[in-house]
Amino acid sequence: MILVLQAAPLLLLLGLLASGRASPIAACGAALAAAIPAILVSRDGALLPFLAEETLRAAWLAAQPMAVVAGGLLFHAAVDRGDASAPREATAARIFAVSLPMGVFLESVTGFAVGAVFALAALRGMAVAGPVAVALALQSLVMVPWGGLGPGTSLGAALAGIPAHDAAAIAAWPNALWLVLLLPLLWWLQRRAGVAVPPREMLAQTGLTLLMAALLVALHRVLPFEVVGIVAAGLVAVPALWRADPPRDPRAALAAAAPYLLLTAALLASRAVPHPPALRPFADLPAFPLTHVAVVLWVVALGWLTLRPGGVARLRGAMARARRPAATLLLYVVLGRWLAAGGVAAALAAALVAGKGDLAPYGIAPMGFLAGFVTGSGVGANAALMGVQQALGTATGLPPLLAPALHNFAGAAGAGMSVGVTAMICAVLADGTKPVQVWRLLLPSMALVLLCGTLALIVMR
Repeated sequence: MILVLQAAPLLLLLGLLASGRASPIAACGAALAAAIPAILVSRDGALLPFLAEETLRAAWLAAQPMAVVAGGLLFHAAVDRGDASAPREATAARIFAVSLPMGVFLESVTGFAVGAVFALAALRGMAVAGPVAVALALQSLVMVPWGGLGPGTSLGAALAGIPAHDAAAIAAWPNALWLVLLLPLLWWLQRRAGVAVPPREMLAQTGLTLLMAALLVALHRVLPFEVVGIVAAGLVAVPALWRADPPRDPRAALAAAAPYLLLTAALLASRAVPHPPALRPFADLPAFPLTHVAVVLWVVALGWLTLRPGGVARLRGAMARARRPAATLLLYVVLGRWLAAGGVAAALAAALVAGKGDLAPYGIAPMGFLAGFVTGSGVGANAALMGVQQALGTATGLPPLLAPALHNFAGAAGAGMSVGVTAMICAVLADGTKPVQVWRLLLPSMALVLLCGTLALIVMR
């Protein structure tokens, strides 16, 4: 009976989200209500002071990724030109460039599936439509742990009490392997779009993908993890876009890229500031430094807005779009803190170990993927199950960073193909494409996530 109460919040959350009958906010509200009896049977002590304290700590943890999400939407509003590109012929080089390196770069800068929206717009400009267009656009979300400058990774690390950079460096290995193994799927999707992929083009795409995968792993040695996605994808996007469309006017191309170059330079410069002033209301939780990525995003976005017509309207629109994801994020973080600090997560992990023994760790990747798939974000996946996964790793003797890192990888991968994100991109396409049609095309990608996560567990444990 106690185990049923302890599992009820997560089962209710996942069930409501998977059913499609409740919004993410409503589903999390129901889970929060179910968490109260779970906490009562899992810990001793007064309930109300505990809930108040952990809610305050959750609000602090959530404030940083909320600021990044809002800043990313504001930056997108500031740089969006709003003009449709002239129709272009669909070629394998163009589809690859916009779906993978350029889409990943934009997602790394802004987050919130902006990369997929950009990729879909570019694909529509090439007359690529239907489920294959959505499946190709979702390839821009294959590096979600570094998307939006890594708020989900930061949050997951904070919940697990581990260094975010070290966890990201470990997650980079299965993510890089997944990138390379996705190449045959990418070629198959391009052929489904009616575009031939000759051997020479396959070789070029293989080289560029291998370069991005290698940079994803190697750059953690020299750069903060928040900017690794930007640099790795950006360095590959330049030659990929040049191959796809050699610019006739280099100055015009540079002008279009100026805001992204400025943001990248500002982010790198901010990391060079030693010991910046910071807010730290909780000694054991991450501080909020003046050079935080959210601050840089806001400063650059607001500065660029002053150069654009209708800047105030763009600001209001971005903030209106940020309200719902910010509220959702806050609720999921509160739920994560309640379950972890209340002993519920540890109790569930102990039950999993007792039931599966040595095989229990092999559930990390599937559970992580499921969490991302139903919550729709790396932040949501980490907030919902990071405590369970970390406790599972501890109980089975895994290295301290391994279970959180693998959960971060698998949860983020699931988020990139999730119910909410896929439905949103289908709605943007607006041609009657349904998510289930897209998921049929992406089944190999889902299987590869589980394979890469399991291989990483075997090699690194």
